[in-house]
Amino acid sequence: MTQKVTSLAFSLHDGLTKSPDKLTASQKSLAIREIPSMLDYFCYILQFQTIMCGPVVFFNDYKDYIEGTNFEKKRDREVSSTFEPAPGCVVAKKVIGAAACAVIFVQLGSAFNISYLKDESFFSQSLAWKIFYIYMTTLITRLKYYHAWLVADAICNNSGLGFNGLTETGQQKWDLISNVDIISFEMASNFRNSIDAWNKGTNRWLRVMVYERVKAHSTGLTYGLSALWHGFYPGYYVTFAGGALFTFGARAVRRHIRPYFLGSAPLKYLYDAITFLTTRLCMAYITFPFILLEFWPSLRIYADLYFSCHIFAMLAALLLPVVMPKPARSSESNKTPTTNGVAR
Repeated sequence: MTQKVTSLAFSLHDGLTKSPDKLTASQKSLAIREIPSMLDYFCYILQFQTIMCGPVVFFNDYKDYIEGTNFEKKRDREVSSTFEPAPGCVVAKKVIGAAACAVIFVQLGSAFNISYLKDESFFSQSLAWKIFYIYMTTLITRLKYYHAWLVADAICNNSGLGFNGLTETGQQKWDLISNVDIISFEMASNFRNSIDAWNKGTNRWLRVMVYERVKAHSTGLTYGLSALWHGFYPGYYVTFAGGALFTFGARAVRRHIRPYFLGSAPLKYLYDAITFLTTRLCMAYITFPFILLEFWPSLRIYADLYFSCHIFAMLAALLLPVVMPKPARSSESNKTPTTNGVAR
């Protein structure tokens, strides 16, 4: 509801007080040029499909759905006017996925309990075991989010909400509104793609309402609001402070190191393999305080791990631009390797 009210306010501000050339592409698509009626407002805020677990629906998308124009606006022009997409297949997949996540969480949740990270016996284990346990704990904990989010997505899709057009092969896309893309998150080879696939509605809300509007320090301010949005447990702030640092570090690596690996397909595969493993490790390293919630226990665990990832991220953000300038761009060396003309 908070996301809906604030997004509606900003969209009205954009539509009523700003000229289109002053807006970003996303702001233009969300701009509202007429104040909604009281009935429209409360129906939007209390929309039943998303009232429990989201995802956030922006007002223009909601209006298209209510007025029955959402299919027409998103369908391919070559499709007949009588075309009406059927969500049955995607709904079934999401319901099955949600059930699988629930079963795995119930079966393995007790084996990888976050509270064990505060136990004295945890600190006597080997470094490899500690890293493995933290990774498994964060992975298993994510399953309960996946379960709730997939159920919410399925409810929206089953009611006809979320259709986003057709792919080039004619398959239906139901990702106009979505909480999460599990495969993209778990298999992401870089930090940015992981974040984009997690809590997608909130990410879009933060990007459009904050990141695109502030003039300076947009990354830090966006992470700060995200921490405040979640609540006042100190673990949230530890996680999002680390997230901002790792965003700067990952950005520096992508700008200053990645271009050296784009000259050939094997080097590109090597880079992707290294960044995939690094992303999985760093994501667990960053997010366990989000689950643990406590400040001093989180710092003690980080100290036991020598603050290693924090140090690497800080060195990357500060030193790479100095010691490893970006290579000169060329027409060939900076092209992403392709297979059969399709970029990887």
